[in-house]
Amino acid sequence: MSKQLFSRALKIVGFFALSFALVAPTAHAAPAKSSSKRAIVKKPHVEKSKASKKIVSARKSVRFETSAKVARAKRPSIIQALIPAIPSFGQMAGLHSAIDPLDLKSSVALVIDQDTREVLFSKNEHAVLPIASLTKLMTGVIISGARLPMDELITVTQDDVDTEKHSRSRLSVGTTLSRGEMLHLALMSSENRAAHALGRTYPGGIATFVSLMNAKAKMLGMHDTSYAEPTGLSSLNQSSAQDLAALVNAAHGDPVLRELTTSPGYQVAVGSRTLQYNNTNRLVKNPEWDIGLQKTGYINEAGQCLVMQTKIAGRKLIMVFLDSAGKLSRLGDAERVRRWVETNPVVDQKVKISASDKHING
Repeated sequence: MSKQLFSRALKIVGFFALSFALVAPTAHAAPAKSSSKRAIVKKPHVEKSKASKKIVSARKSVRFETSAKVARAKRPSIIQALIPAIPSFGQMAGLHSAIDPLDLKSSVALVIDQDTREVLFSKNEHAVLPIASLTKLMTGVIISGARLPMDELITVTQDDVDTEKHSRSRLSVGTTLSRGEMLHLALMSSENRAAHALGRTYPGGIATFVSLMNAKAKMLGMHDTSYAEPTGLSSLNQSSAQDLAALVNAAHGDPVLRELTTSPGYQVAVGSRTLQYNNTNRLVKNPEWDIGLQKTGYINEAGQCLVMQTKIAGRKLIMVFLDSAGKLSRLGDAERVRRWVETNPVVDQKVKISASDKHING
C-alpha cells in the first residue's frame, strides 16, 4: 500500500514538473515580448532624454563661451590697469614740478607777441623735448616752399606704413591722392602716411627731404631742433618752445599753410568711398577763437602738444604748449592763457618761470 502511494506521488510530481517545463518557455518569452514593447514605447523617451542632455550641455557650453568672452573682454582692461603709462620725456625730467601762476597742465609753455616779440608768458621754454606731429608743420613748410605741382598724384606704399608706433591710417596701401590732398590731410588731420608719402616722393627721396627740414630749421635760428623723419612718430624729432615759436611765425607767412592748418574739415575720394577728415584741433570751430595757424601733436614721449598763431584782445600772439598731461589739457591751457590775456590786455610784467628750465638731449 505504501508502495502504491509512493508511486502515485512520483507521478504527481512528474506531472507538475512536466507542466512547469512546458509553461516556463512561455513565461520567459512573455516578459521578453513585454520588455520589447516597453523598450519600443520608451525609446522616444530615451532619445528625448539624450536630447535634453545635449541641450543642457549646449547651454552649459554657451554659458562657458559667454563667460570666456566676458573674461577675455575684461582681461585687456585688467592688463592695462597693471601696466603703467609710458612717461613722457618731460615727466622723466621732472618738468611738471614747475609751478606757474596759471596752473597750466603743460610742462612747457611760451606765449609771445608776434609783432613785438615780447614774451608774455614762459615756462621751461628752453627744454628740448620730442615734438610729435608738430613736425608736420616743417614738412608743410618744405613742401609748400618747393612749389611742386599740387595736382601731381601720389600713391601710398608699404614704405609709408608706420612700423614704429603702429599707428592707424585710413589711407590704405595703394591709395592715390594728389600732393595737395596729401598736404591737406597731413596738416589738418595729422595723417601720418600722407606726411611720409610727401617726404618719400620729394625729389631726392626721404633722406634729401629730412636734410632740407634740418637746414630750414638752422636758417630760422632753431638751434635746439633736429628732425629724423617727416611725421613726428619718432621721438628723435625734438625742439624747444622758443624754436617752435620761430617756426610758427615763419609758417604763418605762407597763405597755403594758414588755410590748410585751420581748415575745419575735408573730404577725399578714395576709390568708391568718400572719406571725411576733421581738424585735430577743435578750437578752429570755436567762434571765440581767431586762429591764423595751428598744429597739434601727440606721442607718449612728447605728451600732448599744441602750437598756434591767434589773435586775442587785439594782439597777435604765438602760443606753444608741450608735454601736456591729459587729452584735452593742451586746449584747456590755451583757454587759460586766452582768459588771462583778455583780463590783462596790456601786459606790463612778463610771467617768467625759469627756475625749472632744463635741457633734455634725449
